[in-house]
This record gives sequence, structure tokens and C-alpha cells, in this order.
Amino acid sequence: MTDTRPSKHAEEMINWNLVFPNQANPSGNMFGGDVMAIIDTTAAMAAKRFSETQVSTVTVEAVHFAKPIGVGDNIKTTAKIVDVGNTSMIIKADVYRDIGANQLEKCVSAFLKFVAFDNQRKPTRVPELKLAPGDEQANRLAQEVTRAAIARQKAFEKIMAEQVQI
Repeated sequence: MTDTRPSKHAEEMINWNLVFPNQANPSGNMFGGDVMAIIDTTAAMAAKRFSETQVSTVTVEAVHFAKPIGVGDNIKTTAKIVDVGNTSMIIKADVYRDIGANQLEKCVSAFLKFVAFDNQRKPTRVPELKLAPGDEQANRLAQEVTRAAIARQKAFEKIMAEQVQI
């Protein structure tokens, strides 16, 4: 059977935020949950724009907090579709801290999986992804992250099944 889905390039979503004191711990570092909320929102915008449907987060496949983000920092969040399934999309998101002199420092990277759904909240097909030049590495990394996430989920389910028997 031939796939008749349309294909399209993904658009990078960009979101700027200022970190306020109520988003930080006593040391002045932004709460991870607040960073994740911004990542999730920016990724949702990318997924909705690409699929042209309603979307919902399925999983956070991976997240890495590499550098702290502080109160008063201007942060730039980017999100872009880097792989698709039939009804799902993998979005790579990065959060950068503005360090001045027109320079950014990468602080957080994440891969999230979203599903597209129709008005009856049933999963619906998404377009095929046309990779833009330079997106091949992110696509390969997304596939590796997805495989690792599936393996982690299976291991977790096995552990939980054994716990029930104890």
C-alpha cells in the first residue's frame, strides 16, 4: 500500500521568556518543572503547526538539564519536528540562556512525543516529514532516543509486573 499522506518541512518554533523569582528555588535557579512547562508549550505549538490538528503530549522521551537557568535570565526555547510516525511526532526542544553580546548558552535539551487527534479525540495521521538540510543528525538522534525510551519502558513494565507478584 502506498502512503498518500502529504509531506512537508517542519517549522522551528521559537519562544522567549524572562525568568521571574517565583519560578526559582532559594538558590535562584529556575525550577525544572517550569522549564519543562515552557518546553511542552513550545513543542505543542510546533506539533500543532506541523500536523494542522489538535495535539497532546504522549511522553518526554529524554531530557537533559546541562546548565542552570537563573532569575532574570532571558531564555529562548526552540522546538522542531524531527521525526514522525503515523499519528505521532517527535519534537526536539532546546532552551538557551541569553549571555549577552548576542550569544546564547544551551542549558536544556529534550525530545518529546506528541500525538495528533481529530475532533472526536481519535488519533489522526500526520504528514510525512521532509527533512531540511542539516536536520538529518537530529532525525537520527530522535530515532535512537525513541528506541532507548521503548527499551526503558519495557524494562519498567517488567519491574512493575514483578513488584505486583511480591
